[in-house]
Amino acid sequence: MDHTITNLLRIKEEINLKDSHNIKIIAVTKTFPADKVLPLLKAGHVDFGENKVQEAALKWSKIKDDYKDIKLHMIGKLQTNKVKHAVKIFDYIHSVDNLKLAEKISQEQKKIDKNIKLFIQVNIGSEDQKNGINLKDAKIFLNICVKELQLDIIGLMCIPPNDNKEEKYFTEMFNLKNQLSLNELSMGMSNDYLLAIKYGSTYIRIGSKIFGLRN
Repeated sequence: MDHTITNLLRIKEEINLKDSHNIKIIAVTKTFPADKVLPLLKAGHVDFGENKVQEAALKWSKIKDDYKDIKLHMIGKLQTNKVKHAVKIFDYIHSVDNLKLAEKISQEQKKIDKNIKLFIQVNIGSEDQKNGINLKDAKIFLNICVKELQLDIIGLMCIPPNDNKEEKYFTEMFNLKNQLSLNELSMGMSNDYLLAIKYGSTYIRIGSKIFGLRN
């Protein structure tokens, strides 16, 4: 059995031991070639994540023709000049972090009659160098996205600061999700996914824990 399948099964067992709700495991395939992904595809895994539009298009266009059930998630910073191509290849975008981007997604998906599922990226640690909407602005931003732009916002996403306060940030995200009456939380990566699940994450983004370290 391929090591990626073994690793994925191990993660699923860990999650099941926690008696968790329905968790989607996004296998983060950025920088890995298509042949590294095939064992998971053949095993029936459907959720995959990329952080660059061009790389995703090159890797996944043919694969998505062969595997119709795949759900491809954009988990990296999305620039407005890449949205036209992003909406064609991705099914989910986890990094809606400003109004200009939201407007562009709305425009481009209407052109191809597509309804992408979206997450608002929250700058949970109020870091200057991080993208995302501030906590205090999240409600207003959500209202504009849903009511004015007709976007399908299903949840919130965050990348917490690396300061060992994950529990605080995950709690704030869970509370904000409930305040905004959203269903999904995209948080937790290879190093903290079990903690994220404890605080209500429904989408976890796992790369190295499945595929090993990148070159």
